[in-house]
Amino acid sequence: MADLFSLVGAEMSPYSVKVRSYFRYKAIPHQWILRNAESQADYQTYAKLPIIPLVVTPQQNGIQDSTPIIDQLEKLFPEPSVHPEGALRFLSALIEEFGDEWGNKWMFHYRWAREVDQLASAGRIARMQAPNASNDVHAALVEKIRTRMVERVWFVGSNEVTASQIETGFAEMLGMLETHLATRPYLFGGRPAYGDFGLWGQFYELWTDPTAGSLIEGRAPRVLEWIQRMLWPRADSAFENWARLQPTLMPILKNQVGRQFMTWTQANERALAEGKEEFSVTLGNNVWVQKPQKYHARALALLRGKYADVSDKAALDPILEEAGCLAALCA
Repeated sequence: MADLFSLVGAEMSPYSVKVRSYFRYKAIPHQWILRNAESQADYQTYAKLPIIPLVVTPQQNGIQDSTPIIDQLEKLFPEPSVHPEGALRFLSALIEEFGDEWGNKWMFHYRWAREVDQLASAGRIARMQAPNASNDVHAALVEKIRTRMVERVWFVGSNEVTASQIETGFAEMLGMLETHLATRPYLFGGRPAYGDFGLWGQFYELWTDPTAGSLIEGRAPRVLEWIQRMLWPRADSAFENWARLQPTLMPILKNQVGRQFMTWTQANERALAEGKEEFSVTLGNNVWVQKPQKYHARALALLRGKYADVSDKAALDPILEEAGCLAALCA
């Protein structure tokens, strides 16, 4: 048991299941601990921030935030690597960030926008927090959770202006991802990459909720297979090269990552620098309006750091330029 890691999280947290999938892929000995009242004392011992997942190492060190967790563990468990070579390594990191930050908008919106999803999600969370509660106590807890979470959808940018954009964007992404996964088991070929874990965490949660789950199951069988495959991912074969990936991956990079996410992230950064309470930005043919997200400025800085660390950008920069991502990374 001396080499056992502890992973404290929740089934309804995309970042928790993302890290759990990574642990499973690497065959890292660990125990999955549900974050609830029973585990709160241990959680507070190691957590510096009120977020999950929390990883406690065999040396009793706490690590938080899914991306830094994977980055640190990859140094300890380098094989099988989750990083393709060359330009693809950064593209995988870019998709990981896109999943964490933009994919979370789809997930959070669908989870709390409609009554059927609100009730289903609040009910699951309530049972997680108080599994032995009476029916009356459970019902009261469901309503409390539902009210609190519905009031927080503004945080990810879901509002009357953006709701239709979020749902249209998800439908477009679902179609492009279905095409891309038609000829490969994972985003970058025959084994999961860094980007798979970040994007998959959001899609897994979307699949578990009524409205988004029905869209996935009804429209995207290849995506559904990928979602299920990533619960216990395996290295079945090699990563593909850019020539094989480009026809179906570039549309995702261009239409979703560049045109939507990277345009938004620059506007979010400017709004924070100018101290704005709200900002608007044109994404494609639509105007997006929301309050700035402070955390994302830090995430963007880390992504820029990873771009700066690429020693040879000759193959990477033309791809990023075509996708509409280069300017934001060089700012």
